[in-house]
Order: sequence, then C-alpha cells, then structure tokens
Amino acid sequence: MTINEQNPVIITQEDYNLLKPYIDKMNGASNEMSLSHELHRAVIVKKEAFPMHAVRLNSKVTIMDEDSGKTKAFTIVMPEFADMRQQKVSVLTPMGTALIGFRQGEEVMWQVPAGLKRFRILEVINQA
Repeated sequence: MTINEQNPVIITQEDYNLLKPYIDKMNGASNEMSLSHELHRAVIVKKEAFPMHAVRLNSKVTIMDEDSGKTKAFTIVMPEFADMRQQKVSVLTPMGTALIGFRQGEEVMWQVPAGLKRFRILEVINQA
C-alpha cells in the first residue's frame, strides 16, 4: 500500500460531477497516479459534509516539497481557468491531481515531471 492509498480521497459530489467527463475522455485509463484512479477510490460526500481543510476545486493550497523544503502556494482550478501567472493550477496537471481530496497536514507522494516527489500539505483555504 502506497502512502497515498493510506489516506482516503474525499471529494464533493459537485466536484466529482465536474471531473467525471475528463476521466471518461481518458477512456478510464487508471494507473495508480491518475485522476481516474483517485476518483474511483474517492469517498464522495455532500458539500456540507466536506472537511474544511481538504483540497477541492478552487482550494488555495500551500505545499512543501519534503526533499527540498521549498514551499509553493496555488489554487487548484478546472483546466479552462489555469493560469500560472495567477498561481492557478489545473486539476488535470500532476500536481492538481496529486492533491485533490487530501487534507491539510497529510503527505502525498506523486509522479511529477521532475520525478517521484513527496509533498506535505501545509495549508488549505476553501471559500465558504
């Protein structure tokens, strides 16, 4: 069991409905580090039951690379709203997919273009 599998992915029904068409377009391709895999293992909850410090669409997230100690802050958005100049990262990027459904304080291991990385979620801010 990987570090990611130890922690359940929690997602709102609303976010699941927005993301499902993207995994359908991928023909259900589901390797361990894919959006499809994460959504298939997700616990789907109503918006009111969603944990306050869990990452969802439009969450502002601050993470720390466990190896380098560097921190980054960005907002996870749908692909059409992604804009790195505004620190808006698409949920379809490796980083967006890695964090969706995890909670503040958790460690996430994910394959990114630079290789396998471990991140700690330092802060999650969700709009009311």
